[in-house]
Amino acid sequence: MDPVPAPDRTALADGQRVICHAELEALLGAEQAWLKQSGGRRFALLADNGCGWAVADLALHRSALLNVPLPGYFTVEQLQHVIGDAGIDTLLTDQPERAARLAAEFLPGGISPQTGLHLFRRNIATAAQPVPPDTIKITYTSGSTAAPKGVCLSAQSIEAVASSLAAATADFDLERHLCLLPLATLLENVGGIHAALRSAATCIIPSLHATGMSYGGLDPRKLIAAITAHEPSSLILVPELLRVLVMAAQQGWQPPVSLRFIAVGGASVAPELLASAAQLGLPVYEGYGLSECGSVVCVNTATAQRRGSVGRPLPHVRVRLDSQQQIMVSGPLMSGYLGDTESPEAVTREIATGDLGEIDADGFVYVRGRLKNLIITSLGRNISPEWVERELQMEPAIGMAVVFGEAKPYLSALICPAGSATSTQIDAAVARANSRLPDYAQLRRWAVVTTPFSFANGLLTANGRPRRARILKLHAEALHSLYPQTSETEATA
Repeated sequence: MDPVPAPDRTALADGQRVICHAELEALLGAEQAWLKQSGGRRFALLADNGCGWAVADLALHRSALLNVPLPGYFTVEQLQHVIGDAGIDTLLTDQPERAARLAAEFLPGGISPQTGLHLFRRNIATAAQPVPPDTIKITYTSGSTAAPKGVCLSAQSIEAVASSLAAATADFDLERHLCLLPLATLLENVGGIHAALRSAATCIIPSLHATGMSYGGLDPRKLIAAITAHEPSSLILVPELLRVLVMAAQQGWQPPVSLRFIAVGGASVAPELLASAAQLGLPVYEGYGLSECGSVVCVNTATAQRRGSVGRPLPHVRVRLDSQQQIMVSGPLMSGYLGDTESPEAVTREIATGDLGEIDADGFVYVRGRLKNLIITSLGRNISPEWVERELQMEPAIGMAVVFGEAKPYLSALICPAGSATSTQIDAAVARANSRLPDYAQLRRWAVVTTPFSFANGLLTANGRPRRARILKLHAEALHSLYPQTSETEATA
């Protein structure tokens, strides 16, 4: 049973406003009535992190009104695609000027007394494609393509994940969760708002500018200062943010003693980074999930943790491996993709995640790479690039590595050095990584690139995964040089 918070305990705070649980209940009731009066049926939410975003999201959830959070990092074209794709008739935003440029057919329809968000209503009727029954939220992927795909989720799916997360983290006695990721990110939305409130924790929701998480780029100093100032007991991070915390701690930063649970997910985490975090005393717990499963599927906890794994499955899901070692998940999952004709029953029975993995005898899950990224060399060897990349990134001299070799006789990589690492240090690091790998998975050639892979330059997704096609295109000449005319001896090695 979820804990019942005291009415006067703070539920939400964003630096400008503090809302206790009793006030939150009243605000949600008023916001639900205001939203119903607007006549909207399909809402998009485009706003900065803050109490307003959370109140609007919770009110739409309780009203069973369709809510489509719009990521602020999407391009104008991507946002327009989402608005049209989802048949949005009502837009809630704290950026009225941007909204006017984004959707000319939307007209101002008032400002919410509860959230301060501007409401815009579509003034021209438009045909909207049907959504699966019971869909109350459509979350769009991280924007790795020009036309992101909408994942349809029911209240049952969202609440199952939130309830499981609250139960799994109960032993941490979490009191204050600091939201750092954009709330349009499903992981922070479900884990940082819905699960945190179920745990009776206070949700601290500063603006993205205040935490250094503005879409123009990350400001590590602001991020560290926010964590220090707010003294949270929990955080949700992607690997790149964990790297910032580790570097700060290595330079003398002391994390707040209140910090007891740092959940890390969204992309593969380098073992070296996890080891460094552990040595510094950072309470890091790796997890795993995907939007199609309502976010979190597995997570390490205080009572069930195994280094290198993403934890055991949460109680509401079941996980198995298929004949290809692909992770399969069943339970209260998505209702389908927006626009798909496949029946919801067929979709929600079991989801093929596209991730390769292992499950040990104690039920801990290990993610080994993406099935679609699987490299098949010209010698017929199947290799997950993430496996090799993790070994490379265990080396202190290597900041990031992206491995290639499809239809080639051997593997190569583009390597970003860590700090001021020299070519000699990187060569030695590759040699050490190769010594831990079988012959067929070792690097034969590599190139050092000076431009780091980042979200800001479009070479990483928002959750830290390399955009392999873009990296390949940008560095095509360097990669081509790694595969000169191969000798017969080398090709058959």
